[in-house]
Amino acid sequence: MPLIELENVNKSFGSNHVLRGINLSVEQGETLAILGRSGTGKSVSLLVITGLLKPDSGRVLLQGRDITRMRERDLIPLRRQFSYVFQSGALFDSLTIFDNVAFPLLEGAGELEREEAEEKVAHIIDRLDLAEVAKLRPNEISVGMKKRVAIARAMAASPCAILYDEPTTGVDPMTGKMISRIIRELQEELGVTSIVVTHDLKCARTVANRVAFLHEGRIYFHDTFDRFIGSDLEELVKFRRSMPSMMAYIGMQA
Repeated sequence: MPLIELENVNKSFGSNHVLRGINLSVEQGETLAILGRSGTGKSVSLLVITGLLKPDSGRVLLQGRDITRMRERDLIPLRRQFSYVFQSGALFDSLTIFDNVAFPLLEGAGELEREEAEEKVAHIIDRLDLAEVAKLRPNEISVGMKKRVAIARAMAASPCAILYDEPTTGVDPMTGKMISRIIRELQEELGVTSIVVTHDLKCARTVANRVAFLHEGRIYFHDTFDRFIGSDLEELVKFRRSMPSMMAYIGMQA
């Protein structure tokens, strides 16, 4: 049974039909990259998967359970198993980096639970090379570090899946490469299922087992990254040609 399934999902905002009959599945332990031009519904797809947006029609199944018919109070425990890494990081400016990472674990925790949580957070912070900034606040660190802190916070909750919204946007190439490597290592070492919304082909190549390409609100292509690169479908060719620097990079690595 797939961990995540979308069945004929439609979503509109007024006259803007963003998702038009999306069918998609994500297996346990795999990483799916969702590619597409701006405004094609990539981020909306993530919000629908988490239940933060309700589809107009169709079904969204998490671990086989249809969340489209769930009440909010019933959805909360299931949603906690799916961490969301926002494009901006969505960190709490008033908290230190350590407390930002610890937030999902410390809310309502008892004394013993707090001690265990802090040990876990310290391990995660070391794992992502954030120890030197643990006592700082978000406005005192770089954009790239904020992205890593957001990933660390997502890891702290021990989710069955992590959803990433443009994890490499706004960072330099070296940091983007590091973030992509972290996402890949989480899958390989911990078996974390991931969905990565991105327009970064370098990131997609590093992390993805499969690629879904969104075009005009529909899944236009769904296969491996190598087949995505080799496809002669018109919209895929146009998309690749719009990013010549990335294509040059991919050619060099082939």
